[in-house]
Amino acid sequence: MKKIFIVLLILVLSFNLFAAKTIVVGSKMFTEGYLIANMVSLLLKNAGFKVDEQFGLTSFPLRAAIENGQIDIYSEYTGTAWAAYFKHTENIYDPYELFKAVGKEDYEKNKIVWINMIPFNDTYAMAVKSKFAEENNIRTLSDLSKFVNAGNKVIFGVNPEFYERADGFFAMAKSYNMNVPKKYVKTMEAGLTYEALANKKIDVAMVYSTDAKLLKYNLVVLKDDKNFFPLYNPAILVREEVLNKYPEIKEILKPLTLYLNENIIIRLNYLVDVKGYEPEIVAKNFLKGLGLIK
Repeated sequence: MKKIFIVLLILVLSFNLFAAKTIVVGSKMFTEGYLIANMVSLLLKNAGFKVDEQFGLTSFPLRAAIENGQIDIYSEYTGTAWAAYFKHTENIYDPYELFKAVGKEDYEKNKIVWINMIPFNDTYAMAVKSKFAEENNIRTLSDLSKFVNAGNKVIFGVNPEFYERADGFFAMAKSYNMNVPKKYVKTMEAGLTYEALANKKIDVAMVYSTDAKLLKYNLVVLKDDKNFFPLYNPAILVREEVLNKYPEIKEILKPLTLYLNENIIIRLNYLVDVKGYEPEIVAKNFLKGLGLIK
């Protein structure tokens, strides 16, 4: 009788193991990618899923993995899909229209569903010191254009790619009617623009709009009031086969849309990049603080 009980117990445990809802979550190999992926993983685990984490891939291998069915779900940026994967050259300047456009194309071509766009934009930006912004009443790129065109000497720091690209710095300046002599534009690696600004080597720095160093150096991101820069809103992508099998995924991950924004993601990036905490710990504490996971 005892042997029969043990056999039955093994069968039940085996059934539960194979019946477990299993999903493969991928991520890109930078801080923000790890943070979002960990939140996805933690929310799914909290809802009873068994999660296989495939973190730390670059864009194109990660993209190939979801198309080939090796990964079920990950976060992607609308602007990356639009330009890099689907090869469009014209920009869409409404974030929701861009989200709908990439979602439609991806579904039609690959049966990949875009759900839950996250309302922050990780794009190129121009930033200044808080003191500089306050003293000169500069909050937008149009404000900066007026200041430059009034004859004030303003030194810019940008990375070489942004300096050379046809849709880069000088296209931005032209869009804002900003008369910037080339001698006032210094090129340097993107990460060095923050230090150059802090050390008064430049007055305006090219940055990324959700970078942790914005908080570290107390910088003001100037509003792109003419919508020059492309949009890069993250969104969750799921293979249609997986979403049909587990339709509850969309609701489980909805908190990412409700609780993440630019200010919050900058602070979360700061905890990882400046304070040195692991992305999983930061993600877990954030979700726990909101009462979203146990």
